[in-house]
Amino acid sequence: MTTATPDELRALFLFEDLDDEQLGWLSRYGTVEEHPEDGVICAQGDAADFFYVLLDGEMVLSQNVRGHVVEVSRTSRPGTYGGAVQAYLDEKIEQNYPHTLRATRPSRVFALPARKFAKAVRVWFPMATHLLAGVFFGMNNLRRTVDQRERLTALGTITAGLTHELNNPAAAAARASAELGERLLGAQRRLAELAAQGVDCTHLAALVTLRADLLRSAAPAARRGPLEVSDAEDELGDWLDEHGVEDAWDLAPGLVAAGIGTAEAAEVEAAAGEHVPAAFRWLAEVLEVAQLQAEISEAVGRITTLLDSARQYSQMDRATHARADLRELLDSTLTMLKRKIGKGVTVKTDYDPDLPPVPVHAAELNQVWTNLIVNALYAMGGSGTLTIRTARENDNALVEIGDTGPGIPEENLTRIFTPFFTTKPVGEGTGLGLDISWRIVADRHGGDIRVESAPGDTRFQVLLPLTEDAAVLA
Repeated sequence: MTTATPDELRALFLFEDLDDEQLGWLSRYGTVEEHPEDGVICAQGDAADFFYVLLDGEMVLSQNVRGHVVEVSRTSRPGTYGGAVQAYLDEKIEQNYPHTLRATRPSRVFALPARKFAKAVRVWFPMATHLLAGVFFGMNNLRRTVDQRERLTALGTITAGLTHELNNPAAAAARASAELGERLLGAQRRLAELAAQGVDCTHLAALVTLRADLLRSAAPAARRGPLEVSDAEDELGDWLDEHGVEDAWDLAPGLVAAGIGTAEAAEVEAAAGEHVPAAFRWLAEVLEVAQLQAEISEAVGRITTLLDSARQYSQMDRATHARADLRELLDSTLTMLKRKIGKGVTVKTDYDPDLPPVPVHAAELNQVWTNLIVNALYAMGGSGTLTIRTARENDNALVEIGDTGPGIPEENLTRIFTPFFTTKPVGEGTGLGLDISWRIVADRHGGDIRVESAPGDTRFQVLLPLTEDAAVLA
């Protein structure tokens, strides 16, 4: 090892404003190290003993993020530094190299012991030391706080949407249930009227059997057009009126909706004999009971589907990491966000049927989908097309979320994953949604997020390793 002269250090942009005494002090305590191509200057995780400054050559800065090596930067500019860059902080804090520095060709670096570097900063720049320490700890605390807030905000959005979605079928079920009791009593009264009019057991049994057959075989009116339905109601109304049925025009729409026409009415007449009016009043009540039962069943089924989507979204019944079907995760997220998807937004999905389950932290990935979809909806302003696509790209699963919004300005594309950077108005965004998403995909899964944007076509592409070895499941 050799030493660097004050003149050599003065030529570096990092030291160009230091005086002769300061440069002499650095020259006295620092040394020059030579590293061959692919030589490791310092390794991430080792004790941070030196502050390094590039004199000549080229080096690359990389980080091992849960087993996945990410190249952060590559430089040949003299004066670029790395290593114990935060040595000026409290000496009681044990520090390790936060990254790896490696020479990509034969290089020389100026190595200054971390304690000497810390002393120089504190003595030469006392106010700057306090400011830097404040920025470091303040940003860390702010990031943790806003990170938590971002997650809680996302949870609040999902909870509000789920509550809203559950309210509709729950209210429908409650309304139908309350009405069902009245209709059951009405059907019993109509049956009692038939008995009071002298209808014998044979005719009653025939009517009950016929009612079951009509419910099974009648064609749903929903399959007919409005004009066909109207004609059927007029025809049945005339038939009922001719047979002395009171309120024929009030009964006809409900009967037609249940699939009853003049042919079925004739069967009722044959089974009821001379008691056609009472038989039809009873049949109308029974059909309404069946309709209310169907509404309750549909509402409960909708609630079950929503709860299943919520379970799928939260992944509360699964291990922290496991293989999961990306289609299920994406669909559950869309269900949770249904309330935020305006009437003017069209959702298109294009899922690769051959894409295998992917090893993931499912609940965390659902937060990524939430962030990307909410951003896309915000960009479109309530009108456009949201496209969600899955595919296979080499050994990765690809999830693409696209929107037809105005696009991201080119000058912002390189900054959108930067913490606290946001294009939303003050108070509407924390600038951490995409940062959190990137950390979940890159740090937790060993994947990557890319973005392509042009006016009317913005696409965020999430790449996730398909194999256990490549994925980060720690």
